[in-house]
Amino acid sequence: MKHSPFTGTLTALVTPFNKQQVDYGDLRKLVEFQIKGGIDGLVPVGTTGESPTLDHDEHMEVVRATVDQARGRVPVIAGTGSNSTREAVALTKLAHDAGVNGMLVVAPYYNKPSQEGLFLHLSAVAEATDRPIVLYSIPGRCGIEISVGVVARLRAKYPHVCYIKEAGGSVDRVDQLKQALGKDITVLSGDDALTLPFIAAGAEGVISVASNLFVREVGQMVKTARKNDLNGAAKLHRNLYPIFKALFIEPNPVPIKIALSKAGIIKSPAVRLPLAPATAENRKIILKALAAMGK
Repeated sequence: MKHSPFTGTLTALVTPFNKQQVDYGDLRKLVEFQIKGGIDGLVPVGTTGESPTLDHDEHMEVVRATVDQARGRVPVIAGTGSNSTREAVALTKLAHDAGVNGMLVVAPYYNKPSQEGLFLHLSAVAEATDRPIVLYSIPGRCGIEISVGVVARLRAKYPHVCYIKEAGGSVDRVDQLKQALGKDITVLSGDDALTLPFIAAGAEGVISVASNLFVREVGQMVKTARKNDLNGAAKLHRNLYPIFKALFIEPNPVPIKIALSKAGIIKSPAVRLPLAPATAENRKIILKALAAMGK
């Protein structure tokens, strides 16, 4: 399979629900909206896609539906991580067979393995596919960080482990990764509000929540920044910053589902427990931010 670089703006897709069942019609509609908006890649069944509350059949059907609707027009990078190595390996093999272009593999959550355990876990996943793997370091959710040393060891042993979604909130991590690995690692921001400073430090794009709705706007900011027009990108960033903040006033993906529902792209903002609907006060804040953006 030909590998298109995973750079620019990639959307961490929501999983639409209708009466608590996956709404595959709305999912396909969302994928088409993304592609028509000029998105650079799609990332289904990550945290934004509520993968922790999808069962295995749903998880894989969302992947297959996304691949089918994308029809090779943009890369599809499926979330296949788990805190169980066996499960992560199984999901990776299934995603590979479903025709994805790559896999997003989060650090094991809850277990809190040592860095050696983390290396062995990610090695097992890497050995399950020859397609590109995007490591996903998000210590706020997982309790552990994928150390620069582990990234370097994985990259040396597995050439297809060549990306990292960095969501630890630290621009310094971008510098550390690029100092250690240079062009051998492609860093993607995992935080919309930090995308601009990350790119300034050497990142090459973002796996974005906001781009579920603001496809062109986030895409333009990223393209401008990657052209080294940081003043122009900063103006676009400042325009988007209020919506970046509003979209995380409640646990993700509660706010972005409200936004997509209001825009008529999905029918329902429903999430699955343990996520809960937004409070009335926070919903007003989200809707006010959307109105300010003309949505």
